Amino acid sequence: MKFKAILVLAAVSVSTLAFAQEKKKMGPPEGNAIVGDTYGSAVASSVESKAISVEKLSKKLKKENKKVENVAVKGKVTDVCEKKGCWLTIQTEDNSQFFVKMKDYAFFVPTALKGKTVVLDGTAERKVTSIDEQKHYAEDAKKPQAEIDAITQPKEEIRFVANGIKVVN
Repeated sequence: MKFKAILVLAAVSVSTLAFAQEKKKMGPPEGNAIVGDTYGSAVASSVESKAISVEKLSKKLKKENKKVENVAVKGKVTDVCEKKGCWLTIQTEDNSQFFVKMKDYAFFVPTALKGKTVVLDGTAERKVTSIDEQKHYAEDAKKPQAEIDAITQPKEEIRFVANGIKVVN
């Protein structure tokens, strides 16, 4: 009987200690996003050397009926999700952006990636993004409320699902 009581007391103590531990702050991974850093799957040199520009991707999507698989794109990161690093945007030729998510939500990127040039390896498609989804991502990016409220129309845009991302500049 005493053994059971000691065992129960030990189990309760261990579980209390486990739950009492300070939870690690959730957020994007740390890191400086220096040249050569990769996130997700490795981006092979052969893939990197075949990376196309954002402009060529846009033309290819129009030509190939809205979806291009196994494509590498080189572009400049304009924004990163401040909450987890779970998405980023790439600058387009008309100074707008296209949206990049990580495949299967399997990896995240540091906010230090803003302003860096990267090669994305994955799948691109043209997609209509709903008003609610646009507002959600604007909130994640901590945009001013007036900018969020100004989102009133769905928009067709390039969406990219990245298997891997490599910092190249």
